[in-house]
Amino acid sequence: MNWSNELLASSLWLAKTYIITAIVMVGAVWFLARSTRWGRQFWKLTGRYFVTRAGSGALASLALLLLLTLAAVRIDVLFSTWYNGMYTALQQLNEGVFWREMVVFAVLATAHITRILVDYYFSQRFSLQWRVWLNERLLSHWLDHRAYYRTQYLAQAADNPDQRLQQDINSLVNTSLSLAMGTINAIVSIIAYTFILWGLSGALQLFGVTVPRGMVFTIFAYVLIATVFAFKIGRPLIRLSFLDEQLNADYRYALVRLREYAENVAFYCGEKVEGTLLRSRFAAIIANAWRIVFRSLKFQGFNLIVSQTAMVFPFVIQAKRFFSRQITLGDMVQTAQAFGTLHDNLSFFRNAYDTFAAYRAVLDRLSGFDDAIDNANQLPEPAVRAEGARVALENLTVRRPDGRPLVSGATLDIRAGVPLLIRGRSGAGKTTLLRALAGLWPYCDGHIVRPDNDVIFLSQKPYLPLGTLRASLYYPAVPKQDDEAARQALRDVQLDYLADRLDEAADWSHILSLGEQQRLAFGRLLMSRPGAAFLDEATSAMDEELEHSLYAMLRERLPQSVLVSVGHRSTLLAHHPQELRLDGQGGWTLSGAQA
Repeated sequence: MNWSNELLASSLWLAKTYIITAIVMVGAVWFLARSTRWGRQFWKLTGRYFVTRAGSGALASLALLLLLTLAAVRIDVLFSTWYNGMYTALQQLNEGVFWREMVVFAVLATAHITRILVDYYFSQRFSLQWRVWLNERLLSHWLDHRAYYRTQYLAQAADNPDQRLQQDINSLVNTSLSLAMGTINAIVSIIAYTFILWGLSGALQLFGVTVPRGMVFTIFAYVLIATVFAFKIGRPLIRLSFLDEQLNADYRYALVRLREYAENVAFYCGEKVEGTLLRSRFAAIIANAWRIVFRSLKFQGFNLIVSQTAMVFPFVIQAKRFFSRQITLGDMVQTAQAFGTLHDNLSFFRNAYDTFAAYRAVLDRLSGFDDAIDNANQLPEPAVRAEGARVALENLTVRRPDGRPLVSGATLDIRAGVPLLIRGRSGAGKTTLLRALAGLWPYCDGHIVRPDNDVIFLSQKPYLPLGTLRASLYYPAVPKQDDEAARQALRDVQLDYLADRLDEAADWSHILSLGEQQRLAFGRLLMSRPGAAFLDEATSAMDEELEHSLYAMLRERLPQSVLVSVGHRSTLLAHHPQELRLDGQGGWTLSGAQA
């Protein structure tokens, strides 16, 4: 080879190959997105990234990665030619040519190392940017329209959304890039090394028949047959990989749940029951893991046999020509190297089958998550509108998921300064009515009037976000650095002993008792001063004296706020001039509360 002209020759090869590959790549993506289930899943999840302004930089990075991948093929081809020249020089004891080949090697090695480092940087940059976009796309989709809550009403809700967002997005991005660039590298290498092997191959005798360039045809047939068998052996790994992720997520969820309800379990001495549940879920993981092991033994064993046989095959085929001096040692070594590279690239799809199986499982999980959000967003929503500070129900009917009514045709106005208490037996629909008022319950008709943003809902078990006590006090608003106001709120709800811990970051839901959490929620109510407040058993963990004190303070401090409470205690009647009693069958009665 004339190395002095190789820079120009390689540049022309890269330009032509790049144009052809780019056109084929776009066509392949279009075809797969239209004709395969997993292609449609991929495009629905992430196709918008590549066709919007946000993805313009991504397309540029992808174009560069394609160029670097093709450059890797070209450098490998040049190394193959270099091996031939170097070993031929050794056979001929040509010292001058040998040292010239060492200089060529230094140039090729420099280009090879540079390409690897540049490729690593831009592939990581591309992956991180893509991951940021996909995470934001799915996270926003999950949070918008409260899909994170409404998916629970679906017949088949997506399981373990935390794993989908934290783990599966990363896996999808990295595996998509590696499979795409690996496929391009394999196909272009197959074409390049087929030409090399074609030039090095001689006639091959098979069953008395002379096959010109027989080695080329033999390796294609060899790998094709091996690939068919590998796909047949490895196909069950797709389902097993999906189950492995699902079962591990279920086990992890059960562990987290035990930690969250540790005190309840301890009071019940429920270790035996929880242990049985956890061990059964872990046993399912191990059973599936053994199925993966046995299937992988068959799959990997077959691949190893195929690979090891391929290592000596070219030497056996070329030995006769070498010993008869038809080819040089360099030709022999280049034949083995080209055969091995061609075999590896032809075997790419066979060897990547388990990776593709896991990739399909990731696509299934993320698509299921995305579809569940779409289905949740298609659920009906209560007709909620704002008319200033007014709170009212207009012919509101609230139903169970099976269609049976809980509240039928409720019409009433709730005025500021005249709190309303909702009562009824357990299961009568009290909390469900509050969910409807919040816009969370999908199974209702009629109209709800309440303020758009100037409203707060307090549940029986308050939500305390991770972070500082100050953040919990102001939630969901942005915390203010007004120490005196925050300290005063804590004093008002009899949590003054926590005043010095305002900026202490901790998991406060595990530090504070339920009663203390409910008092903190009242402090949140005092800080936000909403136009309307809805309280669902918000004092259930307090004694009656403390309950009386907090409600009296609310009515004194928030005279312009509309207050609606759900509760069983008769002591609440003293603070609520109106009572709405539900019978659980659709009937309701509005009356003045008895003090």
